[in-house]
Amino acid sequence: MELSGKDLTISDVVRVSRFKETVGLSEEAKKKIEAARSVVENAAKSDKATYGINTGFGALATIKVGSEDLLDLQRNLLLSHACGVGKATPEEVVRAMMLLRANSLSCGFSGVRIALVEKLIEFLNKNVIPYIPEKGSVGCSGDLAQLAHMSLPLIGEGYVLEKGVRVPAPEALKKAKIEPLTLVEKEGLSLINGTQAMTARLCLAVNDALNALWFATHVAALTTDVLLGSPDAFDEGIQKARPHPGQVLVSSWLREDLRGSEIRESHRNCPKVQDAYSLRCIPQVHGAALDTINYAVSIIEREINSATDNPLVVEDRIISGGNFHGEPVALIADFLAIAVTDVGNMVERRIDRLLNPKTNENLPDFLASGKRGINSGYMIWQYTAAALCNENKVLSHPASTDSIPTSAYQEDHVSMGMNSCLKLDKVIDNFLTLVSIELMTACRALEFRRPLRSSVRNEELYQQVKPFMKRTNQDDFLMNQFEAIRNLVFNKVRNPFDEVFER
Repeated sequence: MELSGKDLTISDVVRVSRFKETVGLSEEAKKKIEAARSVVENAAKSDKATYGINTGFGALATIKVGSEDLLDLQRNLLLSHACGVGKATPEEVVRAMMLLRANSLSCGFSGVRIALVEKLIEFLNKNVIPYIPEKGSVGCSGDLAQLAHMSLPLIGEGYVLEKGVRVPAPEALKKAKIEPLTLVEKEGLSLINGTQAMTARLCLAVNDALNALWFATHVAALTTDVLLGSPDAFDEGIQKARPHPGQVLVSSWLREDLRGSEIRESHRNCPKVQDAYSLRCIPQVHGAALDTINYAVSIIEREINSATDNPLVVEDRIISGGNFHGEPVALIADFLAIAVTDVGNMVERRIDRLLNPKTNENLPDFLASGKRGINSGYMIWQYTAAALCNENKVLSHPASTDSIPTSAYQEDHVSMGMNSCLKLDKVIDNFLTLVSIELMTACRALEFRRPLRSSVRNEELYQQVKPFMKRTNQDDFLMNQFEAIRNLVFNKVRNPFDEVFER
């Protein structure tokens, strides 16, 4: 994969971060990088104060730095700003960060050397993973703390993760045969001034959210069928009357998923007029979330092909601006958390309908086998689902509505985008668990509908789960069954969405 600074996709990020596709730097990018570097070198020779090159940083921007201290200025910036706290950032997120930072620098607005970008790429290709505590960014002036931790090993400082263990960077670099860099003018600032820590998390989250919604809709189709729901609500004519793209697409999936079901034919002439909203309104709710996620894709793919440091080299000028501000990322992360949380609320309602004897269309109480009254079946799985939904509702409070000034009021409005993304990760993790519970209970309900068969697609989904389904005539310990199904669901969402998602 060649970086040009202009055509990286979310799926590319997934391929590099999770599946370790190798990376190179395009000739086009090299020319842009060299042109901007020459402007910075000329500024460094000048007596004129230029932010990021021969001045202090943040509230210290008014202090001119002498030429004899310019290299120390860049090194000190990394050392002083590496103040993250908390547990280590996952390896796949760190790889995504390095990729995104290299691609941003490849836009040709940052004024760094080609050697710096190639050093980031060398770390990626040799899978040398900087140790980065996950907390400490306010999402403005970039993800300063996290990117500083990412950058320290480039100069032979800080720590690296090896099999989950933190080791000193010099030791890891020697083993990988990597020579550390000496930073020159502006390079330290260009490394840490950007949105790549939060955007790396958001790329993976958006990828997984798209795949999860696609899979969750197929699970919902199975639930609809075993609950004797009607596919009439998914009719194409209804969607044309309200043609939101997500709604139209989700309804088309549902129609295909339910086509040819014997269960459907068994109750075609029943007296029931309408289904509950958690069945009837799947296109409207899943579809709205799909539109939200697709909007997020457009924002994020623009962001990952942008220069987000400060100042920027624009032709022959060096201009201070605010591209490091994380607001676009923060708002999208909060919006996604709300969307995914609400689809999870609908998933929980379908779980309840599968288990609740007042709503489950003559299935056994709580899908329990054996003697009635002494077996609880899957009753408490709905409690678990309710607890996860409650947690997601708390996590859906937007971090982006808060701002706490930093750097002696110089940075007086910040995005809190990293916290938005950290919350979103938890929301998606909980959502995948909710979908796993629905899949498990829907498959159990299908077994109780035998000898009738569902549609071809629903039966194919059941066959994926069947090896894990424990069949007993009384209550049993279901943790192993559930964890196997959960692993199935989690593995389905990790691949690049352009290989999974039917758009």
